Amino acid sequence: MQSLVERFLRYVKVDTQSSHETHTHPSTEKQKNLSRILVDELKALGLDAFMDDYGYTYAKIDKNIDGAPAIGLIAHVDTSPDAPGENVNPRIIKNYDGSKIELNETLSMAPDHYPSLSRVIGDDIIVTDGNTLLGADDKCGVAEIMEVATYFTKHTDVKHGDIYICFTPDEEIGEGADHFNYDWFKADFAYTADGDEVGGIEFENFNAASADVYFTGKSIHPGSAKLKMVNALHLAMEFHQMLPVFQNPAYTEGYEGFNHLTGLKGEVERAHAHYIIRNHNMQKFNGQKDEFKKIQAFMNERYGYQAVELNVKDSYYNMYEIIKDRMDIIELAKKAVENVGVAPFFKAIRGGTDGARLTYEGLLCPNIGTGGYQFHGRMEFASINQMEKAVKIFIEIIKLAAQK
Repeated sequence: MQSLVERFLRYVKVDTQSSHETHTHPSTEKQKNLSRILVDELKALGLDAFMDDYGYTYAKIDKNIDGAPAIGLIAHVDTSPDAPGENVNPRIIKNYDGSKIELNETLSMAPDHYPSLSRVIGDDIIVTDGNTLLGADDKCGVAEIMEVATYFTKHTDVKHGDIYICFTPDEEIGEGADHFNYDWFKADFAYTADGDEVGGIEFENFNAASADVYFTGKSIHPGSAKLKMVNALHLAMEFHQMLPVFQNPAYTEGYEGFNHLTGLKGEVERAHAHYIIRNHNMQKFNGQKDEFKKIQAFMNERYGYQAVELNVKDSYYNMYEIIKDRMDIIELAKKAVENVGVAPFFKAIRGGTDGARLTYEGLLCPNIGTGGYQFHGRMEFASINQMEKAVKIFIEIIKLAAQK
């Protein structure tokens, strides 16, 4: 039987990065490599698990008591395309003492610049070698849910309602709920295992959109380019510089929204920029999207042709607007956190989860902390101690729900 840590280390070594570029479902076939592993492991537990054509993995643990709510547990298998994700080489640091961590010869991190490290002093932590992300987002959640499944299949005397499990692809590109099978996944409510510090219960998130901006230039030999050439890369830079400077995510925190340039490529004749747009406040969120449209119109008028094409697509909305009327789901999680000896806390997610879309589509789905930190980069890490507590919290949620 694998331990939680063994599972996690095995999962992070499977490259599962999603991609903004492919426009397929899933966006990368390699995500299915981990999904197949999960199906096999779930089947080994005696569950009727399967992966569909879109890369979603499903399993159900049948209830052993009537009257308890059916609860869903959801995590995503993909990792962010924002940092390298192939050949992940994790390292365990025992009893972290708060000192500087040398990831490799050129990259290090310490609590004075990365305060998240202060929250895991004394824990056993897992870090990268500085060459890739770790994959704690969201393989912490995947490993924890697998441990929960193992617990309930082995402890058949513990009373529970139906437990639905789903591992989704493409969450990192905002498409994790695009092909979610609501007809099969019949939970009364669910929780995503996709937060950071354990004890955190999140039911506010950004309203989110993506923006693809395409720039058409006019190419000509640079030796005879005067008053003739229009460089598409220059158009992209011009567009970006007209966006509000302090809506760069590097200058924002708390409830402040941002426009984040995640990709830019091209040449003189054609260029493409990809942005994500975020704000907790719907009115401000709509204002940010309108700003993109105004800049497009201005530049097209200035250059006298269709120099800028814009495609803005909403990804998900702030789940608070729905969950505020069902705070019993939050209270259940809060009680579970307290019961395992952790202090619960609430914060607004400066990001999103599959749960945001799922909530708006009828499956209420707040987010629970998993023990992973500093997501999407080479300095990502996970606390083994907190991951173990997260498993206990999910088990306790299901136990408490069966007692009501």
